[in-house]
Amino acid sequence: MQGRNTQGIPQGQSPLDLAVAERDRTILDTVRNAIRHKQVMLSFQPVVQARKPDSLAFHEGLVRVLDETGRIVPARDFISAVEGTEYGRMLDCIALEEGLSELANVPSLRLAVNMSARSIGYPRWMDILHKGIAENPTVGERLILEITESSAMLVPELVTSFMADLQPDGITFAMDDFGAGYTALRHFKDFSFDILKIDGEFIRGIARDPDNQVLTRAMVSIAEQFDLFTVAESVERADDAAFLTEIGVDCLQGYYFGAPTVSPDWRIIEPDRALG
Repeated sequence: MQGRNTQGIPQGQSPLDLAVAERDRTILDTVRNAIRHKQVMLSFQPVVQARKPDSLAFHEGLVRVLDETGRIVPARDFISAVEGTEYGRMLDCIALEEGLSELANVPSLRLAVNMSARSIGYPRWMDILHKGIAENPTVGERLILEITESSAMLVPELVTSFMADLQPDGITFAMDDFGAGYTALRHFKDFSFDILKIDGEFIRGIARDPDNQVLTRAMVSIAEQFDLFTVAESVERADDAAFLTEIGVDCLQGYYFGAPTVSPDWRIIEPDRALG
């Protein structure tokens, strides 16, 4: 039986450990209840062309859950806690299902949907993907699957095989949060990513940060070597956008160009159509 110290805390666990464990339990409860009550949705954020910021490149569908008060809980507050659990796979399924539905309903839409490499071996997720592609031949060529760098490195050989299998369907692949993980270059050259999304930690305030300028230039150079499009995440200022455009980043994403919304333009019903 595990002993306790004089403060009543189980031996081997600090107050911080207990606080983190309690927070994760609360987050898991929130996600479980949201899934059960169908309170999971996609929020859509535009990604624009750097040299033509009025021109959309695509949208990213960001998974959101509602807590018991109806408040939207952003992904950063729950993804790390659920990614390795069954709830993470269920969220991936819901996000993909909703994303494919949007693509089927809006022929002009190009949409990125996030996934974990862990979902590659999840039968329900794969069934949703294959069904969506089979029902609408144009969906595959308008779908972008985003896999974080750290997730891809969990099972690099599986990710490589997964990409090769789906490329005939026209699906585009994006490595998300590049620079935040630890991609081994020997694996990087074997991947078949089409888009490299540079992590926001390097982007916020980059116009005034010489260190991040050097690192981001290096990442852009890597992308150019492998013929990848680049997207800078978390662009929040005009001077940052100008610098990123100057160094050759292809696309920009962030609050400076548009916040995520659950009510994108294409969902707005015209009054005449609504009356009909």
